[in-house]
Amino acid sequence: MTLTMTLARRERAGLTDLLDAVGPDAPTLCGGWSTYDLAAHLVLREASPLAAAGIVVPVLEKMTDHGMARLKSRRAYTELVQALRDGPPWYSPLRPAKVDASANAMEFYIHHEDVRRAGAAEQPRDLDARDQNLLWALTSRMGRLLARKATVGIELVRTDVPGTTRISQGEPTVVVRGRPSELALFAYGRGSVADVEVGGDETAQAAVSDGRLGF
Repeated sequence: MTLTMTLARRERAGLTDLLDAVGPDAPTLCGGWSTYDLAAHLVLREASPLAAAGIVVPVLEKMTDHGMARLKSRRAYTELVQALRDGPPWYSPLRPAKVDASANAMEFYIHHEDVRRAGAAEQPRDLDARDQNLLWALTSRMGRLLARKATVGIELVRTDVPGTTRISQGEPTVVVRGRPSELALFAYGRGSVADVEVGGDETAQAAVSDGRLGF
């Protein structure tokens, strides 16, 4: 039986190939993390989701840092990359195919771009319509959480086909236009490298000028 190559699977494969190519000391867009750090984070996330939750839950931050440090002390970079390529362990809640397809598509897309765009001015990839639609749906679904600390309104407008979603209800409003893959990067705090057009109220633009949306 042939497994469908979902976006999650393709991004996992692309990211792990790139991690192999650039080595353990390459930069990423993840707040000072090296590629070794990123590989440790992703393996920890799939093997121990609670231990990795410090990325979004401040009270668990020390647990996450400890888990990543322990992985790096016990496993070589190449081992971590191979573990990531092999997929979640059998006991992971991220193992089922349907969960993997929905929970890992954005995770691996974002982190693939974190490595691609960190060291050089890499051009955006031309993803197909199905992938763009999935990233749009995921960004729209998670948008309010991602922009929860934003002090202004934020409206995302896709430019490949008609589509608008408002991820922050504040005022005044900034309007961000681009393809879903680039709007996803903006929403996930990578606005400085996203190929988007930021318009709307000038005050609102200033509030998101660092690309972080306040979170």
